[in-house]
Amino acid sequence: MKKRLIIGIVTAAIMIPTAAFAAPPLIEMLTRTPMTTGQVKANEVGKATLEKLYSAFPETKSFEIIDASSVQGVQTSIILQEKGGIGKKIILHANSVTGEIEHIIQENWEPKEKPLTTLTDQEIKLKVDDLIDKMYGHIEEYEVDMEQMENPDQKTLMLNYTKKGSETPYYQVFVQGNTISVSLIGGETAPSNNKVEGFFTTNGKPDYFADAYLNDAKLFSLLKLSPTELKQELAKGKSVVEIAASKNVSKQQVIDVIAKTQVDLQIQGEENGDVPKSNLSYEQLLQAIEPKVLQVIEYKTEAPSKK
Repeated sequence: MKKRLIIGIVTAAIMIPTAAFAAPPLIEMLTRTPMTTGQVKANEVGKATLEKLYSAFPETKSFEIIDASSVQGVQTSIILQEKGGIGKKIILHANSVTGEIEHIIQENWEPKEKPLTTLTDQEIKLKVDDLIDKMYGHIEEYEVDMEQMENPDQKTLMLNYTKKGSETPYYQVFVQGNTISVSLIGGETAPSNNKVEGFFTTNGKPDYFADAYLNDAKLFSLLKLSPTELKQELAKGKSVVEIAASKNVSKQQVIDVIAKTQVDLQIQGEENGDVPKSNLSYEQLLQAIEPKVLQVIEYKTEAPSKK
């Protein structure tokens, strides 16, 4: 549990999946560098990601890498598709530091005439179970909550996979059309008195990706706000940066506080053998984490409309 908790704290908020926020993916605010197939296979994280995929789904060995890119120190992304440019596709986003696959999108694995959302809820759950079990394992350890989200345009299901005793999902999944989108959240423990859940929400439901960064006692102290008060301010459509500015706190001060907490956790995890060693210096880790912090603190949720 300790290992998973630390990995979750350090890496869960790095990748903001397409289904998580109503705005465009925050990761796309960063500069992506295209990668060739050769570069992907020579890259340590890329190679390990492909090996895991090929082991889980042997048929993907014949798929073509149609696109790949990296965000330095943040993420390595690979898109594979059946030869011919049609049919099955799978998208993988891996953490560039830990190598953890944080986001998987499986598209068109069901016949067009009978897409996922035409199946029964139980059939959909079995499809999602199979994807998680093959890519991560131990599916039997999780309890699943499934609900249909408010989307008048297309049936959309959200599945939260939670371990017993935890209130934060370990995996959060969105199913829409013929697509399954799995995000590794890594939640383990119930929120404590000095933490809140879901600083940002989608359709009124908590999104957990920013929580790992914003549940920071030093940040609350810097802003002179309780966790609940910060959540209330964010719900008004403000960003953390704007909230800080109203209190004469600079963006860099916010970055420094959160980045130091995250790097300290990363180093603690490395020393305890809970996460792989990054072989980066303290300053390099701070530099690598900064763009990830920016994703969260510059984000503004859409404020509720006034009727």
